[in-house]
Amino acid sequence: MTSKKDIEDFIGKKCIAVVGVSGSGKKFGAAVYRDLKQKGWRAFGVNPRGGSIEGDPLYETLDKIPQTPDAAVFVVPPKVTEEMVQEAHKLGIKNIWLQPGAESAAAVEFCQSKGLNVIYGECILMHAAPVGSIHKVHRFLHKLFGKLPQ
Repeated sequence: MTSKKDIEDFIGKKCIAVVGVSGSGKKFGAAVYRDLKQKGWRAFGVNPRGGSIEGDPLYETLDKIPQTPDAAVFVVPPKVTEEMVQEAHKLGIKNIWLQPGAESAAAVEFCQSKGLNVIYGECILMHAAPVGSIHKVHRFLHKLFGKLPQ
């Protein structure tokens, strides 16, 4: 289960890959990329087709990023996540965030078996301060109903 400390450790990493950034900039991976970048993270977008977003390159794989990120957020289908967390582990990325919809039992189990800090069942936009817009409302409701990690 994800703990508050796990989230704080992850959020403390400031060089991050976002796996699943669409070149069109219209999907949720692009929203995560933009949000983290605006909040001061050094963010790298990953998309198997490459391309760019807002003038920034999108890398086809994690190993094509010019520096090894401290962390990676996954916003892709679970089968892709299962492959990509293995690549992240091989590269030494020890902090993994599986956005809702990207996680699978196999991906979580792999990360845990390798001793990685894996976050799942939580949306990074509810935890990356400052929390804005609808995510602020979601965070408030989760807190109100005791659903925020302790």
